[in-house]
Amino acid sequence: MPITPFHFGPGAAIHAVAPRHVSFLAFCAANVLIDIEPLYYMLTRQYPLHRFFHTYIGASIIALATVLIFLAALKLASRFSLPNLFQWQSLNSRAIWLSAALGSYSHIVFDSVMHADITPLYPFSETNVLYQLIPLGTLHLFCIFAAILGLLILGIRQWFKIVRKD
Repeated sequence: MPITPFHFGPGAAIHAVAPRHVSFLAFCAANVLIDIEPLYYMLTRQYPLHRFFHTYIGASIIALATVLIFLAALKLASRFSLPNLFQWQSLNSRAIWLSAALGSYSHIVFDSVMHADITPLYPFSETNVLYQLIPLGTLHLFCIFAAILGLLILGIRQWFKIVRKD
């Protein structure tokens, strides 16, 4: 299934540990942009589903596209009133770059473990040495655990902010 929320779990954990340095939204945006590719190929019934953007070169382009989208959105936000979910309007370009790169490259790593049709090192190699490196259930549990851990850390941080105000 494209655009799986499993990819978001590690992003939540990384954001929770370094909220000023990693944007959860930019991390997720990169993941969603990458998965437009298999969604398109699913809808048009073309195989393989995972092609160019599921390579490290393709992921680099997705990271760049994510950064450009966020920088354009920041420029728009300076002129128009846009929602500021997860405080994205206070992000600096370094945080956006880091988040987009982490989102893009982690997506390739996780999908490489899951999907046989991925060739992450293409055009240099058509092999996928990560395929089934760990069981799929273990990978899913890791992503779920990361999401729970991230939410827990964010909740604790929020609780301490509330307690300090009292």
